[in-house]
Amino acid sequence: MLHAIRSFFSLQTLDTRLQAPTDAKHRQNIVQKATRSRWATAEFRVYLVVFAVVVPYMYLTAMSASNETNPNYPRFAHLLKDGWMFGRKVDNSDPQYRFFRDNFPMLGGLLVMHIGVRRLFSAVGFTNRLYFDSTFGLLFLVAAHGCNAVRVLLHFAVFYLIGRTPNKKASTVLLWVWGVATLFINDNFRAYPFGNIVPALAFLDTGFKGIIERWDVFYNFTLLRLLSFNFDYLERKHYFSNPKSNGESSIGLSLKAADKKKNDDLTRAPLDDRQRLVAPLYLQDYGIVNYLAYLLYTPLYIAGPIITFNDYVYQSRNMLPTINAKRIAVYAARFAFCLLVMEFLLHYMYVVAVSKTKAWDGDTPFQISMLGLFNLNIIWLKLLIPWRLFRLWAMADGIDPPENMIRCMDNNYSALAFWRAWHRSFNRWVIRYIYVPLGGSGNRILTSLTVFSFVAIWHDIELKMLLWGWLVVLFILPELFATIYFKPYANRWWFRHVCAVGAVINIWMMMMANLFGFCLGKDGMVKLLQEMFQTFDGLVFFAVSSACLFVGAQVMFELRESEKRKGIDVRC
Repeated sequence: MLHAIRSFFSLQTLDTRLQAPTDAKHRQNIVQKATRSRWATAEFRVYLVVFAVVVPYMYLTAMSASNETNPNYPRFAHLLKDGWMFGRKVDNSDPQYRFFRDNFPMLGGLLVMHIGVRRLFSAVGFTNRLYFDSTFGLLFLVAAHGCNAVRVLLHFAVFYLIGRTPNKKASTVLLWVWGVATLFINDNFRAYPFGNIVPALAFLDTGFKGIIERWDVFYNFTLLRLLSFNFDYLERKHYFSNPKSNGESSIGLSLKAADKKKNDDLTRAPLDDRQRLVAPLYLQDYGIVNYLAYLLYTPLYIAGPIITFNDYVYQSRNMLPTINAKRIAVYAARFAFCLLVMEFLLHYMYVVAVSKTKAWDGDTPFQISMLGLFNLNIIWLKLLIPWRLFRLWAMADGIDPPENMIRCMDNNYSALAFWRAWHRSFNRWVIRYIYVPLGGSGNRILTSLTVFSFVAIWHDIELKMLLWGWLVVLFILPELFATIYFKPYANRWWFRHVCAVGAVINIWMMMMANLFGFCLGKDGMVKLLQEMFQTFDGLVFFAVSSACLFVGAQVMFELRESEKRKGIDVRC
């Protein structure tokens, strides 16, 4: 039974990209770096006892700070609605998740209809996936945005034309400049009247606006696909036109290897995840039909996960062995589990409503911190659940995009590793199209600053988000310097404990940055810090919490060592 539970929640069950490498030598190198199991030692038995006591107490504290027994309840009760779980009210006050939750039946119906129509077309002999995806995608775009679909298609046309600029460097620069500029343009002119641009189009201003009038809400994800298509095209075009000049570059070598595999009749195995990034497509594959099919692929249109153009076209023509009924069923079960966890939290912890009304007067530092922590967990879940639904939809349709969140939010101690595990498909996109082209680890500070500046602007056109991006870089620097300084001492007995102290500091900094940016805001953060460092109870709470985080960091270390003993190292 325990083995089945571990398997159900394992990384490799979540996404086969996370399983042990098939190369025996590589796998053995990972295993050799792992330490002996510490689970049965006296130290970790004490840690497990601490877990058994502290974790339930955290849940109870968050409930007591946000339920009807709390004196502040009347201040946020108006935000609660009637729920379905054991007669409880439900906190449906988060507008983003409310949109998803309220429209979940419609999304489920669309999922069934999309897959059903595709299979019906396949049954009558229409097997060209890309033509189907482009046609269905256009219909979906009009249904979703109505007349505003014209605005989206206009963006498509502009990017396509920029990507056809003959000079690769000029095209690349123009794509980045225009791509970032569109975020500002959409933010300020998303509803600019058609009639003010072309009087003959004035009728569009009063026409059908679709199910979702705010067409720009989904544009940020579309932007990533627009850039992916054009950069993949430019890379492939440059490879064909200059085979000698790029033959020794990492991209050039990857393209050569992919082409060799394509032309090797003895090789029947599908391309792996890395090879699909530079899948050996012909230049004519970068045409209008495939462009629209990729940009408007319905399961991933709303919010991803992000899959590169090369990977999408390759999978459209070569179904991966990971697409099978058993894996899809297990993934669906994990999605259902996460959905129920979210419903439990919304019915028993009204932390979102508390944060919206700032109803924490008289709460202890521990209670305020638990309000913030479970707020962060709800933010994590409200992103994870749609992403997993859309990935499940794509898998059921025959496309296997990357898993976006491979670690629980609370199972992170490193800012760098947290970034790799949170919105993983976006992280992989950034590495491919920003980090590596800028030089990668050769100039880590500059590349990290550029990456997180783009990430912040991409998330929201606000100074607060840009400052958040720079704060992340600021938090990463001490971790980078400490990693370099202490690396020679990795075999010392005390090294693990020093790392745990560093992890505690990291966790506090990451929590403070995210609580400020996404949960408590300025007033809540000032209140929490005052309660923590200006009262005796607050100082006691800080010390005890730090000790508990130390225990948590040690358990997180050992979980990752357990994975290494199986040949798995996902570096986060």
